[in-house]
Amino acid sequence: MSRPRRPADSKVVSLALLIELLEPLRRSGRCIVFTNGCYDLLHVGHLRFLSAAAELGDRLVVGLNHDESVRRLKGSGRPFVPFAERAALLAGLEVVDWVVGFAEDTPAALIEAVLPDVLAKGGDWGVDRIVGREAVERRGGRVLSLPLVPGRSTTSLVERIRSAAAAPPPTDETP
Repeated sequence: MSRPRRPADSKVVSLALLIELLEPLRRSGRCIVFTNGCYDLLHVGHLRFLSAAAELGDRLVVGLNHDESVRRLKGSGRPFVPFAERAALLAGLEVVDWVVGFAEDTPAALIEAVLPDVLAKGGDWGVDRIVGREAVERRGGRVLSLPLVPGRSTTSLVERIRSAAAAPPPTDETP
């Protein structure tokens, strides 16, 4: 089924609204896919992962860590991009149907509330380590670890940026 085109700002929703939006889709047999992450410094690896996740079902829900959660997980200098902007960027992607924030360090409670048919994470997560696996499998859903795009990660991007910032500036001298 094709995804409806909606304005990006209508795709960032509360958990209560998300559950309300998912109910008629479930009744009509639609497959709900869920993934989550910080999505700080959105890059092509994220886009390819989200596109692959979206192909696994009819609607893709992205759980997005709030800023405080990102700081606890990644350190005091993160996130680089505030929650509202990260949410808007994700919502602007055609493959993403809804973005819902969460403040906890893991999406366990969010996954329990959403109960997706498919739970997908990047290949750096083994299926046995994916938070929410038990809840999804208990309901008969699938849990998948999708391949990553080699060399495309926020960590490698941050390292490249920091490396460039530490390098001496280029000169304007011409030979």
